[in-house]
Amino acid sequence: MPDPVRSRLERALAPVAAVRAGEGRTALLLTGTMFVLLAAYYMLKTAREALILADGGAEVKAYSSAGQALLLLVLVPAFSAFASRVNRMRLIRWVTLAFVAQILLFIAASTAGLSIGVPYFLWVGIFNTMVIAQFWAFANDLYTPDQGKRLFPLVGLGSSLGAFVGSLEAAPLAKAWGPHPLMAIAAVLVCGCIVLAYAANGSQASQRTAAASASAEAPLGKEGAFSLVFGNRYLLSIGILMVLLNVVNTSGEYLFGRLVSQEAIARFGSDASGHVEREKFVGGVYGQLFTYVNFVGLFLQLFVVSRLFKWLGVEKSLYIHPIVALVGYLFMLRTPSVQQVGLFKIADNAIDYSLGNTTKQALWLPTSREAKYKAKQAVDSFFVRAGDVLQAGVVWAGTAASFGIPAFAATNVVLTLVWLGVVHTLGTEHHRLVQAPPVESRSPTQAVTS
Repeated sequence: MPDPVRSRLERALAPVAAVRAGEGRTALLLTGTMFVLLAAYYMLKTAREALILADGGAEVKAYSSAGQALLLLVLVPAFSAFASRVNRMRLIRWVTLAFVAQILLFIAASTAGLSIGVPYFLWVGIFNTMVIAQFWAFANDLYTPDQGKRLFPLVGLGSSLGAFVGSLEAAPLAKAWGPHPLMAIAAVLVCGCIVLAYAANGSQASQRTAAASASAEAPLGKEGAFSLVFGNRYLLSIGILMVLLNVVNTSGEYLFGRLVSQEAIARFGSDASGHVEREKFVGGVYGQLFTYVNFVGLFLQLFVVSRLFKWLGVEKSLYIHPIVALVGYLFMLRTPSVQQVGLFKIADNAIDYSLGNTTKQALWLPTSREAKYKAKQAVDSFFVRAGDVLQAGVVWAGTAASFGIPAFAATNVVLTLVWLGVVHTLGTEHHRLVQAPPVESRSPTQAVTS
């Protein structure tokens, strides 16, 4: 029989996550936060594809992404220094509002006739890593490892559903109006995330102990983001995982982007007269791709992820995505069709955005607060974009050598095997940390020290 202490809402959430009495309101607020944030991101992302591919093609897109890593070498330490001076809610408020202001500046610049394709591409990559990492760090900070294992599938459902709805709405808007309306709507939605985060923090406050409340209101310690990562084997392994995953995934994105860019030029030409139509075509194609990816990802998040967490645990669930990627790239060793590449990217990205995303976030549950906010920011931003730097090198070398899809696929087969090795190391370390004393009883360094 259902637990009589749980509310009707908490019992209704049982098919998605094992929500216990008193956890429902906070979990739904966090789910709503991720829903709104990912809906906004997919509007910004669809606008990005239209602007960068219509201006410069897939090669420019791949090379431009490398610049994000250089920018993050400055931004991550700045974020870390700011986090040492304010509590977590002020950190979320001011960092998020700064990104909203930048969206408005991009709209103004583009309306004035300035070319923003490459700068906006750089910016969206930074928004994707820094802002989303910040809100997931907040969720990690609210929950214990046991709570996170049970409730993160529900929070992740908000991400998947938000991505699906955002891409679904972005496709017709991109075709009809172009990128600017998407950016304006996204700015409003991102502001809503701040309101929801404050509500989640207030909801959880009634369940916190006095010590936990004092910790939540205090600024973080003085440790730097990069020193935390490079000083700890577990955190560094997460960083290496993100590099490998991003190189493999982005290589596949490059291949698909090259095909779409070629099709846009074939239909509308490469001169200035076809620029607007190329923007609309590329935006529409990517909007549709994102819709399929996020529909499958939503299905997995709704019906599969929580069950895999229950049956396999976090450690074994980490193996699923690289195994699927390995099989996919092995099939691509022979010249594939456009449809095959598209179907593979749907499967690859859907798993990444659902099960993959939830397992990556769960890796941070047994770490300290400093690691959750600072080291996570470094890993989810700089290390991810370092993967872009390596991937840009792969694109450059492959283009110089006239690589086709099979040659790029062979490279990814090797990288995916290394990815599986890192997953094995992480699974072992994660199990050890979860079995250790609670984070609150250890120092920030002990919480993640091998």
